[in-house]
Amino acid sequence: MSIKCITRCARIIALLVYATTYINVAQAKHVVVYGDSLSAAYGLELKQGWVSLLAEDLGSNHRVSNASISGETSIGGLARLPETLKQLNPDIVFIELGANDGLRGYPIARIKQNLASMIDLVKASNAQAVLAGISIPASYGARYVDQFRNLYKQLADEHDVPYINLYLEEFVTSPGLIQADGLHPTAIGQPLIRDSVISFFSQFEILE
Repeated sequence: MSIKCITRCARIIALLVYATTYINVAQAKHVVVYGDSLSAAYGLELKQGWVSLLAEDLGSNHRVSNASISGETSIGGLARLPETLKQLNPDIVFIELGANDGLRGYPIARIKQNLASMIDLVKASNAQAVLAGISIPASYGARYVDQFRNLYKQLADEHDVPYINLYLEEFVTSPGLIQADGLHPTAIGQPLIRDSVISFFSQFEILE
């Protein structure tokens, strides 16, 4: 094979490598998890939380930013969302908020409206909104708890956004998955949430 032919082949290979790298970068998604203590690894090291585990699992294929704050309410989340969207410029916003509103007994209609406004803001930024359903303890009364749990699926249907239910019965029934406060997952439970989210992303082809 002549030197000229070898040089030409090398250039073609280099172009193919460049093109493949460019396509991978172009297809990579920036996921922002926008939640409260459930997503902020409350009571644990940040690296033990499901969001960090998700970022580790996705590797360099996608970027994951954790914009979650322990104690955050839906009104607080709504207030800081515009700046968060501006600074992070995400492709996907995983909204996991409302539990702290529920723990304070806030009206269901108010929680729902705040979350609806967040979905609208995400859509207006040309990002994909994803809504995570959560729960509060049964001690808040069956009527309020049922209304709280149901508002997420209702909201997702009304706004046509992907919905994942993060309330897993096994966290309540299985020893060692919930911290002593009865609210937050332990380090053992975090990978279960990560796996649930990855399965959900795959099912809805969110990262495609």
